[in-house]
Amino acid sequence: MGLEEIIYSAKSSCKSDLVIKNIQIINVLTEEIYKADVAITDGIIVGVGNGYEGQTEINGEGKFLSPSFIDGHVHIESSMLSPGEFARMVIPSGTTTIVADPHEISNVVGLHGISYMREASKNLPLDIYMMLPSCVPASKNETSGFELNCYDLSLLIDSPWILGIAEMMNFPGVINLDKEVLAKIKLALDKNKRIDGHAPYLSGKNLCAYISSGITSDHECTNEEEAIEKLRLGMYLMIREGSAAKNLEALIPAIKKVPSRKCFFVTDDRYPQDLSAHINMMVKKSVEMGINPVKAVQMASINTAEYFSIKNLGAVAPGYIADLLILDNLIDFTPSVVIKKGKIVAQNSELTVDIPEEHRTLLNGTVNIRWLEKDDLKIKAESEYVKAIEVVEHQLVTKTVKAKVNVKNGYAESNTDDDVLKILVIERHKASGNIGKGFVKGFGIKSGAIASTVAHDAHNLIVIGTNDEDMFKAIKELVKSQGGKVIVKNGEVIAKLELPIAGLMSNESAENVIEKCRLLKSGQNDIGCTLQEPFMTMSFLSLSVIPELKLTDKGLIDVVNSGFTDLFLKS
Repeated sequence: MGLEEIIYSAKSSCKSDLVIKNIQIINVLTEEIYKADVAITDGIIVGVGNGYEGQTEINGEGKFLSPSFIDGHVHIESSMLSPGEFARMVIPSGTTTIVADPHEISNVVGLHGISYMREASKNLPLDIYMMLPSCVPASKNETSGFELNCYDLSLLIDSPWILGIAEMMNFPGVINLDKEVLAKIKLALDKNKRIDGHAPYLSGKNLCAYISSGITSDHECTNEEEAIEKLRLGMYLMIREGSAAKNLEALIPAIKKVPSRKCFFVTDDRYPQDLSAHINMMVKKSVEMGINPVKAVQMASINTAEYFSIKNLGAVAPGYIADLLILDNLIDFTPSVVIKKGKIVAQNSELTVDIPEEHRTLLNGTVNIRWLEKDDLKIKAESEYVKAIEVVEHQLVTKTVKAKVNVKNGYAESNTDDDVLKILVIERHKASGNIGKGFVKGFGIKSGAIASTVAHDAHNLIVIGTNDEDMFKAIKELVKSQGGKVIVKNGEVIAKLELPIAGLMSNESAENVIEKCRLLKSGQNDIGCTLQEPFMTMSFLSLSVIPELKLTDKGLIDVVNSGFTDLFLKS
């Protein structure tokens, strides 16, 4: 259908394709709610008013019409699902557009990973835009499968589905004028595209320097003071609610104090079982905590679209793309109808369209570990006291604490009585033999071991355990399956999820992955783990750019002081 037909429909000179009658419109442009008809032709909203007729008509009496929701920053890989399965999970909840950062898979297979994600995303009833990974690897203190430099990113930056450069985690590199970091920033600025930030706890003059470089957002705020400072300095606030990092509740006070038009919702990292209630859950929770419903919908739609300069998306107005939700009320924000480009794609929490069969390019064979013996896992004791990583549940940050380990035959071992567990990060891309060794507090594991090839951002193999036998068994299991998550107790595998696509994603259905995640959950209880999401928490213990203490395949990292640090303390 051409422009003429759209104009005819807008003037009521002919019937529109679809008309939603007598519905309460949530107008995010004027922050009003009022009754009208909405006419849609060729996937575009052509009219908002009275008296429109359609080939198909929906009676919206007593219901509300909202722009559909946008996730402004998400790593699909963290769901462990293929893009098609991810879409199948989130669309019924009202999310019809996402902005994905494929830096997880890029750390494993480079540009091949971005190509895979793009091909697998085509023809879905979910628009998937992407940001080019800025930090592959996240820092020089870890070994990734590939490195992406400015030239690599320049090959894709002009693509219309690329909106800019993703989270610039290397904030020390920005502040200290690292040439490669600045080259990536300049690439985005020259193309007039966005640069997302990633700057936990950055403040004062260093924050000003970071923002002055052209970086315009942050999703690492964890408290009101940090959020308000960044908003005052012109940054957009990405409000995150993931499976592990949950910041929405802590940031609501900031949203109440300042205008919310530079705030929007992101999920960052979520497990598949947390996808069926997606951005709509964040809208619901915000309203429950006192945010005006229209403002909450703004943060889920138009604010995100305007930040990324996605044209004609995120509002109910003529000329806007007809990505819409029919809501029964402004309480639970679960849509009864999801409309994508003028077509109904979900009703009553069920998908009503087929997901195209995925273009299968299985990026397997990525777990390449140098031959290991059990003795390679040992840590020669220099003292009975160590610098341990203490986890903070529901946060990505950690603390540095002094901890006492058990020393047997000259080797440092886990001290389960004080919840001090051995942690190893094993390089799995180039078979270098690198093994980072340390100790962690906060998991509460009393027996056995857990291991995973999902370990941000380089995604080396990470394992935590009470004894070397179970840790060694867990490592061998993940090599056999070429990636995944596993729990071992007394030499036996009690739960396992295979992730053969780059060691990050499953080639199975969402239902199968969720069931295996349920078995992992049961298994973590069997070994006494006290964390709600131990695998998600563990996956961030190797992220060498988030304070305070982290472990990579190259050793223990003092993130605050940007360097390696000794494991053992003298007293």
